[in-house]
Amino acid sequence: MSEFTRFHEFYPYYLGEHRNRMCRRLHFIGSTLVILIVLLAIVSGEPRWLWLAPVAGYGFAWVGHYVYEKNRPATFRHPLYSLMGDWVMYWQVLSGKIKF
Repeated sequence: MSEFTRFHEFYPYYLGEHRNRMCRRLHFIGSTLVILIVLLAIVSGEPRWLWLAPVAGYGFAWVGHYVYEKNRPATFRHPLYSLMGDWVMYWQVLSGKIKF
């Protein structure tokens, strides 16, 4: 895998690592749970809920990679670009650009 100097170079690789529909669905579920957990922490005034956000987000995503994609998550090699890719893909699923 080559090194990426810009996100727009990385994102096509990221999408290639998410070809399996179930993997994308698990990413979407995990990201939605992250949003809900953050909202819960804000509304309840209890920041202790926030520890669940990475567990939900990464937990669902990593199951998708190891069980369905049979690959290693890009998070380990490109953590920032991978996080950015998660949210770009999330928006593209919501907007219908990527099939859910």
